[in-house]
Amino acid sequence: MDKSSTLPAAATASELDELRTLIEERSAILFDASRERFFAPRVNEYLRENGEQSVATLLRRIRSSNVEYDRFLGSLLTQETSFFRYSDVFQALERVVLPDVQARKLWRDTRSLRIWSAGCSTGEEPYSIAITVADTLQFPDAWQIEILATDISREALQHAERGIYAGRSLANVSPLQLEAHFKKSGKTWQVKPRIRRMISFAPMNLARSVYVGRMDCIFCMNVLMYFSEERRNELLQRFYDALEPGGVFFLGHSESMKSAPVKFETAVHGDCQYYIKPAATGTDQKPVGLGKGS
Repeated sequence: MDKSSTLPAAATASELDELRTLIEERSAILFDASRERFFAPRVNEYLRENGEQSVATLLRRIRSSNVEYDRFLGSLLTQETSFFRYSDVFQALERVVLPDVQARKLWRDTRSLRIWSAGCSTGEEPYSIAITVADTLQFPDAWQIEILATDISREALQHAERGIYAGRSLANVSPLQLEAHFKKSGKTWQVKPRIRRMISFAPMNLARSVYVGRMDCIFCMNVLMYFSEERRNELLQRFYDALEPGGVFFLGHSESMKSAPVKFETAVHGDCQYYIKPAATGTDQKPVGLGKGS
């Protein structure tokens, strides 16, 4: 008998708690009471779709295989995204952030631009950043451009590295951008190599210590909401440390700096609120890493 022909029993409250504990221990992601309404349904959906007969067998599988754990965790995280999803954010990047970086670095011997997309999912955000950079910087080929795109889901990163998209994810891409930066193949569009070469995709668990160097701009959109307040504050401090003085931090619209331990300056462009790291101080000179050691 095909094992998927028998429906698994729904996960019990104690089994869900065990899964939550495992995820928090390994990834620091917290599925608390505020996410109860979708946590249990997604766990049960995963059991059905993958032919798991019980949570016990699922736990054994994800404990023994990083690949299985990654697939399971990815199914619980909201992966819905699209190109230029928050148009006001990209307008701020185009009209304020990039002109400022260009003005500050134009006469340097080495003109570098480093941007980090933390929690890049299937790649629409970093590609949107790269397209904005290519369309905005004067003589972009004269710059050393690195867009670091990281995510905990290796499956999402594989999708991102292919750079192939279709349907609603492209709804906000203009015809001129499609022509300039994509190649059509049947019903899909692939990001052209010039844009793809600007981006380095890498798996990253934000709960672990990783050296990233200094950044001119960091995007962390709708990611911190998955962490406890204590962990959010730790990450905000480390994002702050990773930014160059004058660097810009973009946070998700539903997220706030209310209890943040860092002293960003708040700025607004149109409907976009973003955060700027003030001029350098003595404490800004320490080595930059993100997260606690594992």
